[in-house]
Amino acid sequence: MTVSAGQVLALLGPNGAGKTTTIRMLTAVLKPTRGTALVAGYDVVRQPDQVRGSVGVLTENHGLYLRSSGAEYLDFFGDLYGIPAPRRRRRIGELLERFGMAEAAPRRIGEYSKGMRQKLAIIRAMLHDPPVLLLDEPTSAMDPQSAKLVRDAIVDLRTDRRAVIICTHNLAEAEMLADTIAIIRKGRIIASGPPESLKDQLLGPALMELRLAGPSNGLAESIADLVTVLESGDGWLRYSARRPQETNPRLLNRLGRSDVPVLTLTEVPRSLESVYLRAVEEDER
Repeated sequence: MTVSAGQVLALLGPNGAGKTTTIRMLTAVLKPTRGTALVAGYDVVRQPDQVRGSVGVLTENHGLYLRSSGAEYLDFFGDLYGIPAPRRRRRIGELLERFGMAEAAPRRIGEYSKGMRQKLAIIRAMLHDPPVLLLDEPTSAMDPQSAKLVRDAIVDLRTDRRAVIICTHNLAEAEMLADTIAIIRKGRIIASGPPESLKDQLLGPALMELRLAGPSNGLAESIADLVTVLESGDGWLRYSARRPQETNPRLLNRLGRSDVPVLTLTEVPRSLESVYLRAVEEDER
């Protein structure tokens, strides 16, 4: 797999599929048994120190020092990364404000909620402004408001020309954030690509639903040369369209000329969950 600067890749898969193992190899913590990996241009086997200095990591177990304050903890790790004190203080202040943690910084981490600890761990991962971010369940245990704040921050990171890999079980979140989805099973990527491409590949063409303000008598037959009508009822029908951006305007134009009262034309939602289940099902077969 390849993740370019400015891209977000979501790595999906069941427990035991190899997601965490992949993250450990990409951080030069676990040595690969075979194959190669380059992170920010550095080889994970031959240049492990450079790799570790180029990545920010959020792991499932944070390893936070609960007796220290948030500010002390971040200052300690900023020092480990070799960030000069003035720049370190400025960077810590910026990130604390960005994640709504400025008021909590003087308090002991042991007093933080689960969501606050998660945000502190993300700030730690971003302290040295790494070109690569590896995030394992970034919004786990967060309330909806905190989770949205973290998702917005991840979207911002894309504009920072930073490569981001997210491991998550939250498929809606993955679809919202990722440019590319990679589904992994038993250590292999079984499907990958942009969410919409995967939907077309595994679920077939887009399914459109047309609803009318009146009866749809004979409508299916009159548009059969434009679309493939799959099902219909009183005042509605569904059809598949391989290129809806071309088909839909032509269809609406024809219906307008025929004075057919169109109420709505919408795409029937195709979830990433359906894509995931189909990919795993086909791989099992």
